[in-house]
Amino acid sequence: MPAFKYDKWYCMSISTVVFSANFAAWTLFSIIGMQIKDDLQLTDTSFAILIAMPVLGGAFAQLPCGIISQQHGGRIVLFVVTLLTALALLLLPYASSLWQFLGVGLMLGLAGGTFTAGITYVSDWFTRSMQGTAMGIFGAGIAGVAITYLVAPAMVLGQEWQNQPNYYAMGLIVLAFIFWFTTSEDPKHHARGRIVSPVSESLHHLKHLRVWRFGLYYGFVFGGFISLILWLPQYYVGEYGLDLKTASFLTLLFALPASMARALGGWFADNFGARRINWMVFWIILVCLFFLSYPDTTMSIHGIDQTLRLDIRINLWVFSLLIFVVGVAMGFGKASIYRITFDYYPTSMGVVGGAVATMGSFAGFLTPILFGLAADITGIRSSCFMLLYGMLAGCMILMFYAIKLDAFQQRVKQAFEDEFLRL
Repeated sequence: MPAFKYDKWYCMSISTVVFSANFAAWTLFSIIGMQIKDDLQLTDTSFAILIAMPVLGGAFAQLPCGIISQQHGGRIVLFVVTLLTALALLLLPYASSLWQFLGVGLMLGLAGGTFTAGITYVSDWFTRSMQGTAMGIFGAGIAGVAITYLVAPAMVLGQEWQNQPNYYAMGLIVLAFIFWFTTSEDPKHHARGRIVSPVSESLHHLKHLRVWRFGLYYGFVFGGFISLILWLPQYYVGEYGLDLKTASFLTLLFALPASMARALGGWFADNFGARRINWMVFWIILVCLFFLSYPDTTMSIHGIDQTLRLDIRINLWVFSLLIFVVGVAMGFGKASIYRITFDYYPTSMGVVGGAVATMGSFAGFLTPILFGLAADITGIRSSCFMLLYGMLAGCMILMFYAIKLDAFQQRVKQAFEDEFLRL
């Protein structure tokens, strides 16, 4: 028993480190993309497509990785996908046109599949009562973005960006082999060829509307998070005139606490109810987005003897504080949604969790593009927060009526059972 306890905590820890490194590679375009944007003279919309392309690749990778992980264990999938991500990084310096960057970016999106593989691997080690905490700790691996936002700007400013993907690739290769040679198969897949749950049975769950509702909620908290860490550096540069290094550091103040909060959010979901936590964080984010959405405004108030001008603008520090709160709340939201998913589909986390993650990744791909389109069409930078506000409002309305419907169905079911017992 002591050996088992050691194995599961070590396997979770090293899996989190590997996922963290993959996530750092997944978001690399948010930094080197700004130099590529200048080199290729890209518009905001083209730049948004460029930085979102790895996220699209991740969306395509999530469900297949989940299916394979559920059948054969997440360990082998996590190892192989990490090596394929390293290969994509080694190809990146040879790209020279927008189409080549988009193609390599799509391949780089394989890194997103490590999330589904890792979630499947880690969850299989732990009991039901600890699922939120375990998956929350693993999900905190998105803190790998700290590597990108701390190291990448200095490297980009100090040398050609083409050298940077090679450093990332070498790191991934080393970590992949450390992971493979120091971990063991999880208890549910330790016997060769053992299948935990048939694929056909798991795919049947995808017919449930509930799964896609969870995916929609996750699309906001994860897709919105990804969109913001990709978009915020250029937002800080454009709106507040900061240099890239400062903008990246402030973005890190959003991304890192949001990543760490996921682990704490998992514990809260285990102990206070995942749905309650999810509903609370949605309200907190909604209030913050209301203020973030408000564009710089100058109002003229015509008095009796004079005209007063009132300037309304969110300064840098208030903006950063609101973004910090949004990030922490999103961290809690991501953990609570996966805990809810496990509560309904404990034996099909590979497939169902993969479907939920796919929705999140698709949202992470589409939202930055919508940010760019909105900025190009309206000329208002805060339009990105207006879009997020609308997305969240839609999720909350859907969640409200879904909860009402679930409660009604439970009452009807209980009434039938009571009537049957009386007969």
